[in-house]
Amino acid sequence: MEILLKKDVANLGYAGEIVKVKAGYAMNYLVPQGFATVATESVKKQHAETLRQRAHKEAKLVADAEALAATLSAQTVEVKVKVSESGKLYGSVTTMDLAEALNAKGLSIDKKDITILADDVKECGEYEAAVKLYKGIKGNFKFNVVAE
Repeated sequence: MEILLKKDVANLGYAGEIVKVKAGYAMNYLVPQGFATVATESVKKQHAETLRQRAHKEAKLVADAEALAATLSAQTVEVKVKVSESGKLYGSVTTMDLAEALNAKGLSIDKKDITILADDVKECGEYEAAVKLYKGIKGNFKFNVVAE
């Protein structure tokens, strides 16, 4: 069954895409939750017209995301945390800490879009994180964890 996604759905697609799913998944979950509508012929025609009109806006969004990715790769963020005498952190550095540090530098990044590439950040040092900026565009940046 073909459906038109109204919202981004993880591991399925982005808003505005027409995807094929099983009928039960569409009718029992996606449509009632407001994530999608059934892709009839009239919905497909209307969607095609909307895509034509939105093409230049999409190009601008991609260009902005790539520029932000370049800006992020040049950034090194410093996160100050409390540490014990042995050099271990009290707790760990989270994506919320990184989002606050990026916002302090003037970059508006949501904590949900940040992924820390190290398993655990429990010691002072340099680490790397990835940020999901737009459909398929990611930016990496480095962050230093220093004692407060």
